[in-house]
Amino acid sequence: MSLADAATKPHDRLRDYLADDMEAVNTLIRTRMASEHAPRIPEVTAHLVEAGGKRIRPLMTLAAARLCGYAGTDHQKLAATVEFIHTATLLHDDVVDESQQRRGRPTANLLWDNKSSVLVGDYLFSRSFQLMVECGSLRILDILSNASATIAEGEVLQLTAAQDLRTDAAIYTQVIRGKTAALFEAATEVGGVVAGAPEPQVEALARYGDALGMSFQVVDDLLDYGGAAGAMGKNTGDDFRERKLTLPVIKAVARADDEERAFWVRTIEKGRQEEGDLDTAMALLRKHGALEDTRAEALRYRDEAKAALGVLPDHPLRDMLADLADFVVERVS
Repeated sequence: MSLADAATKPHDRLRDYLADDMEAVNTLIRTRMASEHAPRIPEVTAHLVEAGGKRIRPLMTLAAARLCGYAGTDHQKLAATVEFIHTATLLHDDVVDESQQRRGRPTANLLWDNKSSVLVGDYLFSRSFQLMVECGSLRILDILSNASATIAEGEVLQLTAAQDLRTDAAIYTQVIRGKTAALFEAATEVGGVVAGAPEPQVEALARYGDALGMSFQVVDDLLDYGGAAGAMGKNTGDDFRERKLTLPVIKAVARADDEERAFWVRTIEKGRQEEGDLDTAMALLRKHGALEDTRAEALRYRDEAKAALGVLPDHPLRDMLADLADFVVERVS
């Protein structure tokens, strides 16, 4: 599937199918990110929210609710909640990572400052809790508040495991389940809950979201060692330059001989990178089959996501969610 062929992208088909819902969600987002007393809040938020993100997470909430037969409007508030949580984490992440580019544009912390990014992120978290409370469901509040805590936990774990070559695949899995998959899982699960779906369907939606989120992050980490810069909004090798221990590197380190391990210690743990080191890293990843093995992990999660959809009603949205799982891994086919 060509990334240039927008008509075939499942998230575009989801957006078209759920156009009325998404319009309502976008209106909610614009309304709730306003601030009467602090104009910097909508300035910073709009820079990121309006930057052309795919809005996959809120689309998943809307799709899950409609797939389960929901006819109300609370799912729109939940979709906006999910987007606010996601946007808040991006603002905080860019400060932590000292990033300068997000979605192909300068980051908010670069255009304004770190303090503004952190405080506006806090504001969006607060707004997200206001929205979820309005739905009047303790279970929904429990799911989304737990997801928020899990995301923060995953980010802290990643911080403590960064540049530590003892970080293994199990820790990596825990990190990405926290920082990425938790919100995917919550996004689909609350869609089923607000629709009053039978428990097996709610559980299936949660499993789908978790597996899709895992696949999504594994693919993103893989793309850094061979994806198109335009498709990611960053340059190939950024993770290596930022000394991030993602799954391809973890697999290569686990199979390294003494000389290769010394290379990883110098470049990742000590941060002494020289010209040509990225090429050497790429060669080591290929030598040990780390890229292929990482892709196999993404495919396994893709298969788990699609299998979870089996208990859900026969519906065009179910097919689109299955196509979305395929699309995620087709980026690295």
